Amino acid sequence: MAHHVRDDHRLPAAVDLPDPRSTLTRTNWTALQHAYGPATDAPDILTSLLDADQGVRTKALDNLFGILHHQGTIYEATVPTAQYVAAILPDSRTVLSVDKARRSFPGCMRAELLGWLGSVADAVTDAVDEVGRRLGFPFADHPPAVAMREIRPLLLSAVLPYVDDSDRGVGERAIATCIPLLDDVRLLHHRVALVPLVRQVLGTSELWQHRERAIDALDAWGESSAGLEGQRNPFLFCDTDLSPDSTPWRSAASDVEGWAEDPPF
Repeated sequence: MAHHVRDDHRLPAAVDLPDPRSTLTRTNWTALQHAYGPATDAPDILTSLLDADQGVRTKALDNLFGILHHQGTIYEATVPTAQYVAAILPDSRTVLSVDKARRSFPGCMRAELLGWLGSVADAVTDAVDEVGRRLGFPFADHPPAVAMREIRPLLLSAVLPYVDDSDRGVGERAIATCIPLLDDVRLLHHRVALVPLVRQVLGTSELWQHRERAIDALDAWGESSAGLEGQRNPFLFCDTDLSPDSTPWRSAASDVEGWAEDPPF
């Protein structure tokens, strides 16, 4: 890509993130909960993300969404998991492929991990908190959500290096992930550097979900989204092959970018 974030707006490299091996060994996973109880299996899931076997990597990715962040929920174990995922992004093994499900967008593990971080970030925005407060479930009463919001600067520092990645799929996922992270009041000043990438890269994506995210972000940030074209009715399609208890999304809203322009039927 020809677009770059100006150096004066870049965050430092993710040096403040715990070493991923330290996260695995020093976290008391048995004391933390995920979707199905104590997170005793989390270390195996996380190490398998970098396995040499593509099938093993793919299963680990499914578990990352389905167990450690099931249906967009932030569990106790989701917080150290996010730190681990962010810390392994520079690992060369994340450029390896994963098996593609019918509703997935082709890409490497790094793009998928960025998408997962984006889903986590989407789950703790101010807008989600506002809805929760209206329903009587504020983030203040949910310590994992509070902890996730606290580490958003660290997550952003890990994601920013990929916003102008030579792999367009990685770059788009990184830009999309930055958007909810920049909801953090401590990070608002980084929006100005991201605006050109949101408009010129995300706004021209082959994925209508990315184009709509660009439009929504620019509008919310008080920037012009003129000339960008989204698909404002995502309910124009349905998926009759889904099981009764499944959803079109792998996890949360940020993962709908897994579809290409025309959903495969």
